[in-house]
Amino acid sequence: MTETLFSKIIDREIPADIVYEDELCLAFRDINPQAPVHILLIPKQPIVKIADATESDQSLLGHLLLKAGEIAREQGYADAFRLVVNNGEEAGQTVFHLHIHILAGREFSWPAG
Repeated sequence: MTETLFSKIIDREIPADIVYEDELCLAFRDINPQAPVHILLIPKQPIVKIADATESDQSLLGHLLLKAGEIAREQGYADAFRLVVNNGEEAGQTVFHLHIHILAGREFSWPAG
């Protein structure tokens, strides 16, 4: 995988407002928030997009989902938050390092655009 904005954040080459970190993942506030709470949760292990994940990534993907819920709770939104994963350019993915958008703090409509 080529170096991305997110890999530079992981390596501390670019600053970010980090809200959570462990040995497997990193979460930081989005610089262009789409909701009052907009946090990006990324694996430290590079996966380009969710469609590229394999069975060997199953534990990591589960870890990310559990941490997303934990982060939402820590932000005060245990009962109402949205998780978004864009897969590919046509789906809106702009950084090709798997990431989960954790959105909260406003009402969301459906379908999700």
